[in-house]
Amino acid sequence: MAASPQRPRVMMLPFAAQGHVMPLMELSHRLVEHGFEVVFVNTDFNHARILTALEGAAPAAGGIDWISFPDGMGPDGDRTDIGKVLDGLPAAMLGGLEETIRSRNIRWVVADVSMSFVLELVRTVGVRVALFSTYSAATFALRMHLPKMIEDGIIDETGNVKRNERIQLNPKMPAIDASKLPWISLGKSPVSRRAMIQSTITTNPTLALADTIICNTFQEIESVALAHLPIPAVAIGPLEAPKSAAAGHFWPQDETCLRWLGAQAPGSVVYVAFGSLTVFDAEQLQELADGLQLTGRPFLWVVRPNFADGVGKGWLDGFRRRVFGKGLVISWAPQQRVLSHPSVACFVTHCGWNSTMEAVQHGVPLLCWPYFADQFLNQSYICDLWGVGLKACADGLDIVTKEEIRNKVERLLGDEGIKARTLSLKSAACASVADGGSSHQDLIKLVNLLREN
Repeated sequence: MAASPQRPRVMMLPFAAQGHVMPLMELSHRLVEHGFEVVFVNTDFNHARILTALEGAAPAAGGIDWISFPDGMGPDGDRTDIGKVLDGLPAAMLGGLEETIRSRNIRWVVADVSMSFVLELVRTVGVRVALFSTYSAATFALRMHLPKMIEDGIIDETGNVKRNERIQLNPKMPAIDASKLPWISLGKSPVSRRAMIQSTITTNPTLALADTIICNTFQEIESVALAHLPIPAVAIGPLEAPKSAAAGHFWPQDETCLRWLGAQAPGSVVYVAFGSLTVFDAEQLQELADGLQLTGRPFLWVVRPNFADGVGKGWLDGFRRRVFGKGLVISWAPQQRVLSHPSVACFVTHCGWNSTMEAVQHGVPLLCWPYFADQFLNQSYICDLWGVGLKACADGLDIVTKEEIRNKVERLLGDEGIKARTLSLKSAACASVADGGSSHQDLIKLVNLLREN
């Protein structure tokens, strides 16, 4: 009897942050459905976090093999300093990646753009690379424009702003102030920022070694930005996780919130979540808490363990007791299932690209409160180009006040134009991933490419 043909094998290589692991995990599930085996790479540190979140059980994901490598940092290293993490990963991981690719006969690596150092292996091992963008196509295009911004004297090579201009590569793409460029806020020190900017400039020309760029977006919202990318791209978004698959989260998901949402009136709940890296100080935390109460609406608020500086568990326990019956505070949410729930009225968000795409797909209007990186550019899309959200504006002391939160929630939910545009965008997003839609066609194109040797 003839042996069954071997399933094609693909390595997935995300950057070591929650917002990078999740979309690559979602793509992994899509590829498994199309007959692939996936070797999914995490850092040792994040792999341990994922196992803890799953209460020690091995991730139950058929067709996905989890492996991990060191990240080059000590046990107490600051893994929220993105620049420092990026700087250490190539030396820590490249040797192990090469050995795994050779020993497992892997022909393709789907690598996070932030992990583009793996392109070094194209020449030495002959592996083929598809780059995955965890941010918008517009942010990718802006990345390619970074050397020109330095050449034009808008910023310097350490990220200092020399001319605070408003930058817009095309009228159909989002605009951003130079002071809000992603590389300005990512590094925690001038040294870290400089290393990140230098790395971006150095790696930009190497991206042409990849076969394609994969974007978690869709043609109907980013066709112009996609055309600005350095090599042909496929737009396969919005990506969505299977409801049965919790693997890949750094904290346990609290599914009790779904029962709580089921007891609320349709279109009544304010959902509040700021991703995995945003940190508030005690004053801003208090204003947000008071603002949510001032709305007079039920709210679901995600406060992960390291969300606030200088705030103890006692404060959070006291707040939970105070709002019992009206608001629910949890440490991590099954966000896509929350956003798809009919009780959710709006989303107070940091504007991470994953959160943005999830809100678009489920037709939820956004109150935008960006923290760093690409989030300000995403806010520009949401508020200025798509018209599906409002900006939360800070006062002269850089605090978003409780009154601002209450007023913007009221305005957001009372704006019929925002509601109509949100539903229109949802319709376009759903059509793109349906059979025959633009993202579905690009996914098939990607699947066929990854089957090539």
